[in-house]
Amino acid sequence: MTRRGGRLRTVLTVLTAWSALAGAALAGAAPAGGAPRSVPLAPGVEYTQFDIPADRGVTHAHLLSVDLADPRVRVGLLHPGAVAARAPVSRLADSQGALAGINGDFFNITETQHPGVEATGSTDGPAIADGHTLKAAVPNGQRFGPALPPGTTTEDVLGVGDDRRARLDRLALEGSVDTAAGELPLRGLNQYALPEGSVGAYTADWGSVSRARAVCGTDTDRAAPCSTDTYEVTVRDGQVVSFADSPGSGPIAAGTTVLVGREAGAQQLRKLSTGEEVSVEHRLVAAGSQVAYSFAIGGYPVLRQGKPLPGLDTVTSAVRTAVGIKDAGRRLLLLAIDGAAAYRSGLTIAEVASVMRGLGATEAFSLDGGGSTTLVARAPGATSVTVRNHPSGGAERPVPNGIGVFTRT
Repeated sequence: MTRRGGRLRTVLTVLTAWSALAGAALAGAAPAGGAPRSVPLAPGVEYTQFDIPADRGVTHAHLLSVDLADPRVRVGLLHPGAVAARAPVSRLADSQGALAGINGDFFNITETQHPGVEATGSTDGPAIADGHTLKAAVPNGQRFGPALPPGTTTEDVLGVGDDRRARLDRLALEGSVDTAAGELPLRGLNQYALPEGSVGAYTADWGSVSRARAVCGTDTDRAAPCSTDTYEVTVRDGQVVSFADSPGSGPIAAGTTVLVGREAGAQQLRKLSTGEEVSVEHRLVAAGSQVAYSFAIGGYPVLRQGKPLPGLDTVTSAVRTAVGIKDAGRRLLLLAIDGAAAYRSGLTIAEVASVMRGLGATEAFSLDGGGSTTLVARAPGATSVTVRNHPSGGAERPVPNGIGVFTRT
């Protein structure tokens, strides 16, 4: 993290006792608003507010500390029931019975560069909910979020395995479409953008939004025109039942898979015939762990093994959402910066990494920020969550997913 002109004041060098966060505190200059204010929400879950004297001015932070070593606590994916759908974090949390939560991955919020094409609301990265794979990652050049730091990809995830340990990893799609003529590689699963020349699969998890966006842009330019060479095949109960020259819309029934092809992929799909038997297989393969993931969400790493990634942005300050991993994956720190006008200057990504390191995290992961940044929590005895930060847009923005904190007595 650079000290531009000596103005950077988030010098995270001295760790002080902070018993409410298992002995770890924000280090460096004392919080401008006084001592951190912590409130236990449930055994293993604590909510804290504190100020950060950042490079562009004081910003206010909201933090959930989640003890995954406590068997009564778990985290999971907040989502509205369809990949291509959105809802406010508070609604997602209440509908799934979460104690608390934050917003999640960057997502396809607008398609102004493709007139007439509907924005899907789908996220850039992979997603796993309760051990079930919902989607895979879009090509790096198609992502809607800001430029990725060097060495990171849309396949990067924050996940929690069946061992209840949190970790950073990469999840790549491995799949195939088996036909009478041979096997076709599957290079997309419920994602808003497919690689050039590929075939992608869409299931009931996708929802009812149009699949037309999947064939727009190129692997390096998301604003490039939509492909004119496309084809769609519907497979039900293992047999081809219908065709279309362009991607369609509407809900996909259980037991049905819609295959969308562009360029070379479309040409391969045109060889299929009605009634032909087709088998579609897919899974997400982890690069760094043999543990099966019960939960995974996309974004990008900013801290690995206690060191900020090289090349992190030190210039652009904004309202941020991020997650830190500490205690060998046994504790998660869910951070949301307040979007009130007094604090809206926020943090740079380099500052996010340093703040997380100061809180004791060895790994940290950036999620969608700006108007999406939201942290919700349910007070003891309450029946619903409340929004604890001030969303920078003045109200909660509907988002496609988030991280939920769940507890049981």
